[in-house]
Amino acid sequence: MRTAKEIIQRHDSLKSDRANWESYWQNLSYYIMPHKAYFTKDRVSGEELPKDLYDSSAVYANQVFAAGLHGYMTNPSSKWFTLRTQDNDIMEKKEVAVWLKKAEDKIYSVLNSSNFNQQIHEAYLDLGCLGTAVFYEEEDERDIVRFYARQLSECYIAEDARERVNEVVRVFELTALQARGKFGDKAGKSVLKALEKRDYTSKFTYYHAVFPRHDRNVSKKDAKNKKFASIWVAKNEQKKVKEGGYDEFPYMAVRFSKTSDEVYGFSSGMVSFADIKMLNRMSKTTIKAGEKAVSPTIILPHDGYVLPLDLRADKINYKRKRTSADEKIETIPVGNVGLGLEMENQRRETIQKSFFVDLFLMLTSQKNMTATEVNERVQEKMLVIGPILGRLMSELLDPIIFRTLLILIKGNHLPPAPAAIQGAMTEVEYVSPLAKAQKFSELNAINNTIGSVTQLAEGVPDIVDNYDMDEVAIEIGMINGINPELRRDPKERDKIRKDRAEAQQAAAQMEMIQQGATAAKTGAEADAKNREGGV
Repeated sequence: MRTAKEIIQRHDSLKSDRANWESYWQNLSYYIMPHKAYFTKDRVSGEELPKDLYDSSAVYANQVFAAGLHGYMTNPSSKWFTLRTQDNDIMEKKEVAVWLKKAEDKIYSVLNSSNFNQQIHEAYLDLGCLGTAVFYEEEDERDIVRFYARQLSECYIAEDARERVNEVVRVFELTALQARGKFGDKAGKSVLKALEKRDYTSKFTYYHAVFPRHDRNVSKKDAKNKKFASIWVAKNEQKKVKEGGYDEFPYMAVRFSKTSDEVYGFSSGMVSFADIKMLNRMSKTTIKAGEKAVSPTIILPHDGYVLPLDLRADKINYKRKRTSADEKIETIPVGNVGLGLEMENQRRETIQKSFFVDLFLMLTSQKNMTATEVNERVQEKMLVIGPILGRLMSELLDPIIFRTLLILIKGNHLPPAPAAIQGAMTEVEYVSPLAKAQKFSELNAINNTIGSVTQLAEGVPDIVDNYDMDEVAIEIGMINGINPELRRDPKERDKIRKDRAEAQQAAAQMEMIQQGATAAKTGAEADAKNREGGV
């Protein structure tokens, strides 16, 4: 097991590896998230935002990006995921579907009653600006689970051979009171001395390292033999203050997009960073031009120009009089403010597209469009944002849902799982508006195919035998996120069909009997008339 000194050395190594990233993140944050621009400078509480920022388009675009992901991917007021088994035969068992539905409902309840929705928004902001967001989930006595969007400036990550983040070293500060509350008397001698002196403002640095524990006894269930080690170290004393473990990795590090040779991700802000900086410079120039246009620089006759000229707004320059024409008062012509605004708007449009503002605003203002029009336009945008959503699901949302589910099971917050699901692989199916938009092409293909087959069946009825309509109906329901409790058990369905077929058969037989009786009666009456006529 790693010693306190080894953990500090590991942190120093990871920090050295990302030195170039930190200067990059500092510049990005300066223009996009000024309140988080503390990678290469120390944080000062309540510090005023930069004074040389002249345009907030990037700040706004990133906020729309974060709000859009939250509103259309993890909206607390609507269902955004379901649970299912990878094996369709198991999933078709009603008791399995019902248990998974109860698990879904409990997860929703736990997430919405915790601080998940506040913290996930902060993670989305980091993702749009920095390209990497670090999310932490821990068990909580009151809320069952609790979440924290950790500052990327605090967290240092490493990947395994499959490019999955499986190690985090976080460095952070606590006041003496906070440290005592978290670690008790083990917080460190310096903390205890500070408390004795009633020093409640001084801060102390700690490390939290979480990494795979390879030297563990799997037969033991105690914290020090769990799958992932959790070690807290006091920097000043280079001493462990707490050691434990996790069954699942508690940190979720999601990357906007990445290359195979990089650990940290690339962001929308990085894509449009040149435009962001240029727009800020343009805005400064346009503001100056606007000042001159509204309050122009004046020229007064004074026997010719007196240098140097002052070109600031509201300023007066003099010139020496040579002719009578020089007696008039003039203003110095300014640049084309309209052209400047047009060039700025071109940059703003590029920035907004890189943050998918057009997609999220289109989803908001879809009232004047039909559902088909909305789906078609959203499908076009999905070509770009689709891979990003895939990484968001696999690196952030999937781990959150599965960790929450396992915490609920361990805490006996769910009824016992049915035997049929024991050992089965469970997966998450996303049904949020964005997820549905991704699946629209699949649903559209099914509907178009069945529609075409139905038309062909008018001439060739047997053609419908190529498709299992029961499976088609189930698949459509799953894509649309239909509650599985509304679906009949296959045995019940087959019985209803059997009873219907028997009833139809009985009705047909009764009709044949009635037709036969009617025919016999009609024949008998005809014979009687014929005999009477013969007499």
